Amino acid sequence: MFQRVLDEAAAHPHVRLSFDDGNASDAEVALPALRERGLRATFFALAGRLDDPVSLAPADLEELRGAGMAIGSHGWAHVPWRGLSAADARRELVEAREAIAAASGATVTEAALPLGRYDRRLLGRLRSAGYRTVYTSDRFPARERSWLQPRYSVTAADTVESVRAYLTHRPGLRDARNAAVSLVKRLG
Repeated sequence: MFQRVLDEAAAHPHVRLSFDDGNASDAEVALPALRERGLRATFFALAGRLDDPVSLAPADLEELRGAGMAIGSHGWAHVPWRGLSAADARRELVEAREAIAAASGATVTEAALPLGRYDRRLLGRLRSAGYRTVYTSDRFPARERSWLQPRYSVTAADTVESVRAYLTHRPGLRDARNAAVSLVKRLG
């Protein structure tokens, strides 16, 4: 199913792909499949799992980067970033980025919010930390140059047909609702 979903994504050049959580399968399964199709993606790694055998290792991050993939931060411990203490926010937003940058051999300028949760305070912290782009789990079409980027998640319950529906749908009422929810989170 994964290969078929990638084939569908390859037919839509406007689609940007990303992988969260830094699983070892990102390098073992996803990278070869992306290469076969000439696709690029951003891989959001977890700094606290770099030594875990089922997660991406520093050598994997270097391989991904060497293959033209982007590397971003998903934090240290996969905890929601909203409501963190100052010390925990430093670990998740700054120290994790530094560890991932050191492991991958490149500057990290993008972050994906663990569990997609955010509010105005967190967005301020991310801006202050210097992230160029931040990805949410808000489900509506993204504007290419926006600092805050919503995403659609593909899950085990999806099919090629459901993914095609995400890729080809015209913005409508559901997108407006999701954009409104995002606005409330940014103001809250």
